Amino acid sequence: MEMPEIRKASNPIELARRWAELKNAEPKLRVRDAADRLGVREAELVATGCLEGKAIRLDVEMATLIKRMPDLGEVMALTRNDSVVHEKVGRYDKIDINPHVGIVLNEEIDLRLFPKHWHHFFAVSEPVQDGVRRSIQCFDAAGDAVHKVYLRPESSVDAFERLVAEFRAEDQSGVLALRERAPKPADLPDAEIDVAGFRAAWKALDDTHNFFGLLKKFKVGRLQALRLAGTDLAERVSAGALRFALEKAAERRLPIMVFVGNEGCIQIHSGPVSRTAAMGPWFNVLDPGFNLHIREDHIDQAWVVRKPTVDGIVTSLEIFDKDKQLILTMFGLRKPGIPEDEGWRTLVAEFPKRELETAR
Repeated sequence: MEMPEIRKASNPIELARRWAELKNAEPKLRVRDAADRLGVREAELVATGCLEGKAIRLDVEMATLIKRMPDLGEVMALTRNDSVVHEKVGRYDKIDINPHVGIVLNEEIDLRLFPKHWHHFFAVSEPVQDGVRRSIQCFDAAGDAVHKVYLRPESSVDAFERLVAEFRAEDQSGVLALRERAPKPADLPDAEIDVAGFRAAWKALDDTHNFFGLLKKFKVGRLQALRLAGTDLAERVSAGALRFALEKAAERRLPIMVFVGNEGCIQIHSGPVSRTAAMGPWFNVLDPGFNLHIREDHIDQAWVVRKPTVDGIVTSLEIFDKDKQLILTMFGLRKPGIPEDEGWRTLVAEFPKRELETAR
């Protein structure tokens, strides 16, 4: 496969000036949204901070960096995609990373890492109203955020400064070489999919982790797979099922699992949720150790998906955007060796049904 072409680098001085003007006009604008408005990638905006010492480019391998995160103590881990932001407070621990995949398996901070997508690293120190907000920010080859780690009052600033000093890159120019994002491959026509073989293999699953391999084996896209599987395995429900699920889980104190990710990182919340709130286009969970922010206007399809395991059927709610990309997955809280919680199954059965589509 050919590598995507390199984007023309932005002039960091000019970009910094344009960003400053935008921030003065809209001080609450998020950096990712600012990048979209300015026609650049988020990493390019962060790199402009190198001109003033607010950002320090790091020369470090992803595995080395993640293995130093426990030194920081309690932090806030943030993983997002275009539609959902997932924030967890806790400590990094139980870290295992090889060249292909990594894992952080602490009770609060639970991550799945895919190292080939981690390319650009910065330590950022931003002046804020009550001091300085420090973070480690990691980006992919196209300049989109993969994962961020924000220090909290309890975090070790000394450990942060030691890390920055050790891995400070020689080049602090603010010029960033990025690649164009490769287009997503199109699904094969339905007629070329062995639907009967795929359904049979799906029904023979004994572990949910084997589902991705099943998609690759049968060369079927994820959303295409749900559409072809049959309603016994996958059933489309209302796009409002996600808000319904979060509100009811909060009311019933029903523990859930929420997976949010991008190509380089998946972040998982396991436990109850309490406070939910709608704010403009965003629907939010606003709990002390867990925040979730969902752009509801980005939700195009919601599916209930059932996968066999050695512990019985496991049911998930999968949320997709208009580009057929999976943006969030929710399960009832469970551990290997324990059947799915009946409270979660009851909630799934109550999901609002899909509205009839109007003719276009």
